[in-house]
Amino acid sequence: MIKAYVLYPNKDDVIFDFDYYCNKHVPMIGELLGEAVKGATVDEGIANVVPGETAPYVAISTISFDSIESFQTAFGPNADKIKADVPNFTNTAPTIQLCEQKI
Repeated sequence: MIKAYVLYPNKDDVIFDFDYYCNKHVPMIGELLGEAVKGATVDEGIANVVPGETAPYVAISTISFDSIESFQTAFGPNADKIKADVPNFTNTAPTIQLCEQKI
């Protein structure tokens, strides 16, 4: 199982519209990437491990795929459309990391 982690950095002036993200952006990704997507989650950053400090990420999303090849085949042709939608819900640039699930 391969997971694409999409991390949205938190900062003082960050704007993040969870309603848009969960109800429009994530479903759009599901439609564009189709059966390659095996699952997805969206988590809102609520705290840091250091009391009183803000969470380092305002949101973290995980999208699961069977393999890197299935991710690349599905994401590549749709990357521009997905990236173009980001300003509709946030003013922070995401970092994306692919990971292989071990347990």
